[in-house]
Amino acid sequence: MTRMDDALRAGVAVYNVGEYHAAHDAWEDEWLGLADGTDDERLLHGLIQFTAAVYHARRGNWSGATGLAESAGEYLSGLPATSHGVDLDVVRDYLAALEADPERVERAAPPKLTVEGDAVTPRDLDFAAAALAAEIVAEEYDRYDESVVAAGIDYAREELGSAQTRFITFVMDFAADVEHRDIIYQRLSEHVERRQHKKRDVEGLFD
Repeated sequence: MTRMDDALRAGVAVYNVGEYHAAHDAWEDEWLGLADGTDDERLLHGLIQFTAAVYHARRGNWSGATGLAESAGEYLSGLPATSHGVDLDVVRDYLAALEADPERVERAAPPKLTVEGDAVTPRDLDFAAAALAAEIVAEEYDRYDESVVAAGIDYAREELGSAQTRFITFVMDFAADVEHRDIIYQRLSEHVERRQHKKRDVEGLFD
């Protein structure tokens, strides 16, 4: 699976659990690296503006929501019914309805996004996509230190292919378990500190 596909799945998963503002962070880095006007650039640009339209509508910013719904629809127009497995018809239909009546968001939840027909959530992600989801969640909330989560992801990558899974589990649970996320972060932070302390001790032997 490509980084583009991992980014798409991570953003869709975060969006589907109601993190409408955070979702765009999964797509932004990929989008910025794409040439203007390509299908992939239009796909990510349209999805970013779609989530922004939903976010503004839920906050009662009707003019912002309708403007973004219109431009998102323009970016996504002409793309196939599915792109990288993402169902775009449901997105385009909702954008048209939101543009006509932004207050609809108060009457019904926005549609779930699907990849290959599945409404992906963080629990459905493999490690690569879950790591991206963990990064954007940490970035979204001030109570999490992004450097701690980044270090945990690095240690988790070292575990891939080995019998060790402690950091892999922490990272994937941090991305997926909203209810217990603060506790998971605290434990991750403690284990990151222990690992870094051991590393400093070893390095001190050779100073």
